[in-house]
Amino acid sequence: MTDDVPERPPAGGLVQALDVPRNAAIGAVVGLGLAVVAYLFRVLELFGPFAGTREYPVLGPEGWFLILAFVLASATALLVATVLTLVSAYRLSKTL
Repeated sequence: MTDDVPERPPAGGLVQALDVPRNAAIGAVVGLGLAVVAYLFRVLELFGPFAGTREYPVLGPEGWFLILAFVLASATALLVATVLTLVSAYRLSKTL
């Protein structure tokens, strides 16, 4: 027996065929945009003050909502990139 391991085909072709870099960039822009809008609406109180008063330890309300905006941006970017990649995979499978 030989210890030679067959070479794997390069995975870069699949990434390029599914437009993953483009989908990730679009997802990042959409996620960042949504997070900025949500942060501005909440912190600047564009619809007026929100009902109820809460205490926000250590960071204050702006700090906590900035952290939440980051989480919203990350989750939205991942969701959009995943959906766009799945659409690309579906379209690619139709052409094969």
